Amino acid sequence: MQIEIFQDTICPWCRIGKKNLFDAIARWTGEPIQIQYRTYLLSPEIDKEGKPFLEAMASKGSPAVVQQMLSQVTRAGEAANLAFRFDKVEKMPNTLASHQFIKSVAPADTTRVVDAIYKAYFEDGKDIGDSEVLLALAEELGIDREHIRDAIENERKSEEIEADLAFARDIQISGVPFFVIDGKFALSGAHAPENFLKAFDHVLNMEND
Repeated sequence: MQIEIFQDTICPWCRIGKKNLFDAIARWTGEPIQIQYRTYLLSPEIDKEGKPFLEAMASKGSPAVVQQMLSQVTRAGEAANLAFRFDKVEKMPNTLASHQFIKSVAPADTTRVVDAIYKAYFEDGKDIGDSEVLLALAEELGIDREHIRDAIENERKSEEIEADLAFARDIQISGVPFFVIDGKFALSGAHAPENFLKAFDHVLNMEND
């Protein structure tokens, strides 16, 4: 079974949804599951320098509304055993470089790279639009720094990223996280592990009918 995860690295619900998915996979006793990460850009209009976080969030409502949204995410994160420290987040970055990083590593390393980028942004408040921040992460993870530098600076994975974005448009994805299971069934949003398990069973039943 293959699961395609459409996600962006500044999306807190993507982090929560991915964690819930992997919690479900840990409980799954059916056929093996393979993960494919697909790029989605929530704010492609943000330039490479990024924007101040609270300024970028102002489009979502008043400061009180924004604070309520962040508190809701923080509580949902706690329920999934994930920390969110929005008090440390100063920048709303352009995420293209982080997706170049994710696309440029071996499949066996992809999930831990995604997790490390999420942690760097949401827990440590690092600017994941800054290539030097991403290169430092690569080094911490034991991934060839210069390989990642080349991928980011020369946008080596642009065709793959554009293909993901085109696919998302084709199937009319308007938000993330979005999960496509075996090309047959889709889930939108940060579902609980139980919902993912039901979806796995549903897809298997579809295939067996």
